[in-house]
Amino acid sequence: AAGEAQCLSYTGCNFLRQRLVLATLSGRPLKIRKIRAKEEDPGLRDFEASFIRLIDKVTNGSRIEINQTGTTLYYQPGLLYGGSLEHDCSPSRGIGYYLESLLCLAPFMKHPLKIVLRGVTNDQVDPSVDVLKATALPLLKKFGIDGESLEIKINRRGMPPKGGGEILFTCPVRKVLQPVQFTDPGKIKRIRGTAYSVRVSPQMANRMVESARGILNKFLPDIYIYTDHMKGVSSGKSPGFGMCLTAETINGTILSAELASNPQGQGAAVLPEELGQNCAKLLLEEVYRGGCVDSTNQSLALLLMTLGQRDVSKVLLGPLSPYTIEFLRHLRSFFQIMFKIETKTAEEEHTGGEKVLMTCVGIGFCNLSKTIR
Repeated sequence: AAGEAQCLSYTGCNFLRQRLVLATLSGRPLKIRKIRAKEEDPGLRDFEASFIRLIDKVTNGSRIEINQTGTTLYYQPGLLYGGSLEHDCSPSRGIGYYLESLLCLAPFMKHPLKIVLRGVTNDQVDPSVDVLKATALPLLKKFGIDGESLEIKINRRGMPPKGGGEILFTCPVRKVLQPVQFTDPGKIKRIRGTAYSVRVSPQMANRMVESARGILNKFLPDIYIYTDHMKGVSSGKSPGFGMCLTAETINGTILSAELASNPQGQGAAVLPEELGQNCAKLLLEEVYRGGCVDSTNQSLALLLMTLGQRDVSKVLLGPLSPYTIEFLRHLRSFFQIMFKIETKTAEEEHTGGEKVLMTCVGIGFCNLSKTIR
């Protein structure tokens, strides 16, 4: 009966990943009702079902019950197990959709995680593998999760609609996380990026680079954008191109922006020049929003702060995204933790838009399944 009382109940299909990830980390069972109950095609979508299968793979002893229509999901989390795994992601969402949640779970496994994910590496909806590699990995290092075995390797690129990409993600396990004081983003010293093209002319990448540099060179001399043209098998099954840019500061903050071309047969054709320019503008906007963590990784940073030792962590963020705001609510219901939120106006910071200083005391989360050697 005690277990029954602990069960958290939600309705609707929104924020499914957040809820499953936090349920797994906190060990609290979860029931989600009325998942798209009123739609013509009710229940879980294929990418959500694929995500649930992935959670089942990385844990040991999870109990997952879904009713016939797929509108109700009951999840009783098992232990995070890890090990060597493979997973075929649904091509209707990018690999980033799955990888974002794995980044939250991987440090707390029993065995170091080594997983091959297949599917769409770059699309217009989810953070691409490039961006997560450039921004999320340095963020994990700040919390003491580092070592040679922390890496994301892109073996093959896959563009929507058919995908065909493949990545390898490996991550070491940690018993406890370090608290962080990360309040001064610092000045931007360099811009790096990747312009990739698959199953289109390699010239596309060069055209994107040129137009992006046309904008960014006004601000900074140290810009290097790699061109990545994958051939043959490693280029996936659909044509496309895109760009991912990151700005790095003297204090090691990394801000990112990215754009991808429209999927084959959907929407108007995009000129590589336009895409390059728009991507550069998006990066400038992200710099304006600022903070020590870019908007894609806000929730990851907050989660790692929550799970830190019983010590104060502070992080300065740009304006909170709606996703992050909902994440804070979920953190409160799963871990009973509240953040102190102070707004910093543009005048105080002398730069960019309004910022938010997030402060919390970690709950002292300890990875119990990691065997002490």
